[in-house]
Amino acid sequence: MLRTRLPRVTRTVALIGNPNTGKTTLFNALTGMSQRIGNYPGVTVERISGAVDLPDGTPVELVDLPGTYSLSAASPDEMIAVDVLLDEEDATRVDAVIAIVDASNLRRNLYLVSQLLEASRPLVIALNMTDVAATRSIRIDAIRLSSRLGVPVIPINAQRRHGIDDLRIALADVLKEPTKSPSMAALPGDLREQVQCLVQLTASTNGFRPLAAPYALRALVDDGGPAEEQLVAERGADMTRVLADLRSAVGASAPLSAIESESRYAWIQQILDGCVQHEEELRASRSDRVDRILTHRLAGLLAFVGISALLFQGIYSWSAPLMEIIEGSVASFGGAVAGALPDGAVRSMIVDGVIAGVGGVIIFLPQIAMLFLLISILEDCGYMARAALLMDRLLGNLGLSGRSFIPLLSSFACAVPGVMAARTIADRRDRFVTILVAPLMSCSARLPVYVLFIAAFIPDRTILGGWIGLQGLTLLAMYSVGAVIAVPVALLLRYTLLRGSSSPFLLELPAYNWPTPRTVLLRVYESCRAFIVRAGSVILSATIVMWALAYFPRSEDISQHFADERAVVTPLPSSERDTALRRLDRAEAAAHLEASLLGQAGHFVQPVFAPLGWDWRIGMATLASFPAREIIISALGTIYSLGGEQDETSGDMRRGLKNATHADGTPIFTVPVALSVMIFFALCAQCMSTLAVIQRETGSWGWAAFSFTYMTLLAYAAAFGVYRLGLWLGW
Repeated sequence: MLRTRLPRVTRTVALIGNPNTGKTTLFNALTGMSQRIGNYPGVTVERISGAVDLPDGTPVELVDLPGTYSLSAASPDEMIAVDVLLDEEDATRVDAVIAIVDASNLRRNLYLVSQLLEASRPLVIALNMTDVAATRSIRIDAIRLSSRLGVPVIPINAQRRHGIDDLRIALADVLKEPTKSPSMAALPGDLREQVQCLVQLTASTNGFRPLAAPYALRALVDDGGPAEEQLVAERGADMTRVLADLRSAVGASAPLSAIESESRYAWIQQILDGCVQHEEELRASRSDRVDRILTHRLAGLLAFVGISALLFQGIYSWSAPLMEIIEGSVASFGGAVAGALPDGAVRSMIVDGVIAGVGGVIIFLPQIAMLFLLISILEDCGYMARAALLMDRLLGNLGLSGRSFIPLLSSFACAVPGVMAARTIADRRDRFVTILVAPLMSCSARLPVYVLFIAAFIPDRTILGGWIGLQGLTLLAMYSVGAVIAVPVALLLRYTLLRGSSSPFLLELPAYNWPTPRTVLLRVYESCRAFIVRAGSVILSATIVMWALAYFPRSEDISQHFADERAVVTPLPSSERDTALRRLDRAEAAAHLEASLLGQAGHFVQPVFAPLGWDWRIGMATLASFPAREIIISALGTIYSLGGEQDETSGDMRRGLKNATHADGTPIFTVPVALSVMIFFALCAQCMSTLAVIQRETGSWGWAAFSFTYMTLLAYAAAFGVYRLGLWLGW
């Protein structure tokens, strides 16, 4: 008799815990390199999951829920944990839960556990940081604690991977057991009674499914919270009156949230009595002694400036050699391919489209890897929380969060890793504001534009008695303008599109630890992979599109004209012939570019750019630089017949721009025009990679389009103002 082997059903397990309990380290220890990134259904909050191998062979998908101190959600994003854990009809229903708790702060961590015990989900408690507890003379009887809670309590050290196998065994065991009925023993009887009333009331409503008791508790206790908002939106405004009546029926003088907290902590104290022993005398820990320096108003700020400078140096300089190697390798490979293929559209598409597009993606990898390497080390050792604490007072007055500083600082090197670094900001509004203003910081890609136009058009003289150079002052102004304008932009966003109260800046200072190499490297790997897979595909596609616009249509008349010109100069002596041929190659490239769709677009938008003092060639070069700002240098070199290989340091390039004239003989570039070009590129969104990453981090092309639109309009207005001011001052 043949037996058919049925496929095993993958079980879903949620991992949840307070911030700074080692949740990410445990997740990496359990899943290794099998992680996947997506979004929760219906929201743009990132969902990270991975496969876990259990001893009995059961396939398990581990879902990493957002870190939280309780299930009393303060924002829609935080409702994810409530929906996943408490809503029995949710599409992302989990079969079991792992709650990671900090052994050195057990009383506070068990608050969340008390809420998880009320959900109809098998639960395993991972008692982490037992080594930290031991150094503080805290001894925990895990067996007695497990007996009192009624769930397995497994001591682990996620950083050193101790106890991970025991945790897998416990998880396999609870998945085999039937789901236990939820218990609300930590709550007073009057509150439990009204929760049951709400459950029965919703069960009797036709056309709606009944609320689970834990979900009803959140709607009842969290007055005006997301759970109540969802319930009212689903069942009508009458639910507001129903909830108010039920709250009054409890008969408590204090808010229900306060009653819940008092009841839970009283229950926790009973649970821990006899399970935890520690010395009564409080002793300053090693972390406390270090914090006396690193969180000091003056010494801490100096240390923060030094560490930030180190971070910036790493992103800007340490990654430069690898970027140069990648750039050179891509150029060499492109040259080899170009030499092996006949001249024509296919060769141009492969070399200038595909290979250049791939190069435009991987050129950012060293910066992204260096950024997340340094940030991961700082996070893993515990310093990032201190940095956020130091900067919150300053940035909080500017509509940002203390955690916004590192992303903004990183954006001075490159906005791509800077935007990605904003994912460390838990509050959605603060995170989105940071993402939207980060591209205003002057990244390294803008530097070639500044260098070229300052050297060519800003006089090399000093002011204020010779102490300050005018060129250096101009460069400082270009680097500062984005940071200055970011302040009113952030405040405006906080009062308009992203208005609403931010989550309170509640920050726990974790104990200092040595970074875990595995956790750090996994974080770097995941960040790099996410950039290549998601943003890279967009960048490559856009690069190919821009190549096509700059290449087609290919005029045969232009090609024939220059072929005839080459035939004329061929009999000349070799030195004269080579010079003439190079001149003809540049002129032909400029002619083809002007005749292309991109060149035609430059002529079409010329009236738009005319108020800035630009002619069609500057407008066309600006359109061509959409993939990356620095492309304007080679685009100008091509369109002015100077050669696409020109860079910002080329004397020929500077002289060529100085000598460029309109049809009437007046110069195209003047000081006001140069300033308008620089200020435009200081503020515009001329970076396809940044827009792709904004879409990836916000989960919406709408925010990327908004970023492009507001930055372009802002850049245009600033360029117009600077140009008109320059004319008025007679520069």
